Amino acid sequence: MKNLAIVFLTLFTAFNTLNAQENPAEEREMKTLFGNRNLHHGGYGGLTFGMDVIDGSYAFHSGFRAAWMIGHSFGLGFAGSGFSNNIEEMADAQDDFYSLSGGYGGILLEPVFAPRMPFHLSFPIVAGGGTVVNTRAEYYDDYDWDVYPEDESFFLMLQPGVELEMNLLKFLRLGAGVSWKFTTACDLQGKDRYLFDHPLYQVSLKFGKF
Repeated sequence: MKNLAIVFLTLFTAFNTLNAQENPAEEREMKTLFGNRNLHHGGYGGLTFGMDVIDGSYAFHSGFRAAWMIGHSFGLGFAGSGFSNNIEEMADAQDDFYSLSGGYGGILLEPVFAPRMPFHLSFPIVAGGGTVVNTRAEYYDDYDWDVYPEDESFFLMLQPGVELEMNLLKFLRLGAGVSWKFTTACDLQGKDRYLFDHPLYQVSLKFGKF
């Protein structure tokens, strides 16, 4: 995980360096969020869908992002996601089963390199927290079961990622990438304390003014 953190730090530093080289004359002037007449402001809302492994079972994630875009190359906003594992057992259930589900979210920081290019890179970072719940499902038939929460735990998290994005239209972007959640320990009986210690592969769809 240390190596992954070093990679993200290197990419972020390279982003700042290359961005400065694009407009060397402008870089000599002080930049502010509200005082520069030529600074572009926009925003977007979007959906995310992902897969990873939680407690040895595939988990599906679905979520949202909403951000204020500053100067085309930096997003500031919020992101959140819900998840559930044991999705393959849910589809073929013939008996009672357990699953881990929950949600997480927080502040979104998103540097974007070369945003005007058809293909470009973004580096979304989410800092916040979430909850994971161990639930037992009592199976009755293929369309009927009851769910009972048995244990839950709160965690703090930092989730850096990298995505390759495509400008499909001026107001529409499609992205695909990978992220990693660094979390505090979860306290669920009989479960690993670091349940999210796996890469999350996801796609994103954004609508807005970039």
